[in-house]
Amino acid sequence: MIIPRFCFNYLNPISLSKIRSNPLLFLHPLITKPRFSSMTSSRRATSAPIPAVETADRPELYRALETSLGSKFSSEPLVPTPRPLVIVISGPSGVGKDCLIKCLTQVRENIHFVVTATTRPMRAGEVNGKDYFFMSKQQFLQMIENDELLEYALVYGDYKGIPKQQIRDYMAKGYDIVLRVDIQGAATLKKILGDSAVFVFLVAESESELVMRLINRKTESKESLLVRVATAKEELRQMKNFDYVVVNAEGKLESCVKTVESIIEAEKAKVLQRKPLF
Repeated sequence: MIIPRFCFNYLNPISLSKIRSNPLLFLHPLITKPRFSSMTSSRRATSAPIPAVETADRPELYRALETSLGSKFSSEPLVPTPRPLVIVISGPSGVGKDCLIKCLTQVRENIHFVVTATTRPMRAGEVNGKDYFFMSKQQFLQMIENDELLEYALVYGDYKGIPKQQIRDYMAKGYDIVLRVDIQGAATLKKILGDSAVFVFLVAESESELVMRLINRKTESKESLLVRVATAKEELRQMKNFDYVVVNAEGKLESCVKTVESIIEAEKAKVLQRKPLF
């Protein structure tokens, strides 16, 4: 082998006199002459005169700069169009996820809220196909069987799941996607989507305020309310697993919406975009 022979000769006193004064010369097969790329060459200044900036016609000065630099200026966008985002909104019951998403879709263009499928009963004021897809347990289990759901979970005795097709259809149109899930669903999506989605944790301004919101809903029995409050206290510990935390303070929904919009804009301005979902 070449390297052992070289090392042996280098340590042999008889061979010391043969070592050249320049220690880098033994690398000469690896050293190549510097090369200049065609791009570098094309950008060298030419002898074409550039007119005075103060008196030159703008098109004339523009063309002179192109000539001197040896290339045409491109009119293509310097920054590519950002990919559609998937924004996962989660948080304990009572933090205002539905209100936030409703306002967000009203003030922002090209954003689609993926309607969740559920087996829970419809509440007063809810619209099937707009707030949720309300269905029987049998229908839901059939969707699972057909692999039509991105994720699903059993929450407070009822099934909830996210249909895949809505996401594909609207992302193909360039829409940002908003998903509303509970903490359990967010953990599942984190495993499925990884860095392909932005995870936002929504909270009330305090634990006390969160409990009062649950009380004021008046949609639960005392047993169910106790379960929801205990679950909410536990879910607050999962905050650390999200990308962003947004406070939805009482009476300040507009500020909350603007914060989420700022998150979306910041994500779209990143040099390294998130991985595509599909």
